[in-house]
Amino acid sequence: MSWRRLREPAPTQDPKDWPERGLDRQVAVALRYDAHDHAPRLVAKGRGEVAKAILTLAETHGVPITKDPDLASLLQQLHLQQEIPPELYRVIAELLVFLYQLNAEYRP
Repeated sequence: MSWRRLREPAPTQDPKDWPERGLDRQVAVALRYDAHDHAPRLVAKGRGEVAKAILTLAETHGVPITKDPDLASLLQQLHLQQEIPPELYRVIAELLVFLYQLNAEYRP
């Protein structure tokens, strides 16, 4: 799946249509943090096939993946490139601790 395809809008934007179209089954988001940012940014989000593509890209590039449907649903509400709001700092901090622990385990 190409990057252009990832950026195309979903076939329907109306959430009430998602269950019958199977678009509500899988949700994925991707965060990125750069030193010049005040907080992590949402760099990808999607449902259904787009979610699968996000997860595949993450796996291909060795990006750690964690499963938290509630957090993913909250992050889905943000705009792409939007920084995480202060209300989510605590839960994102917990996620970062998890990632730091993973990194420590895999250091040569």
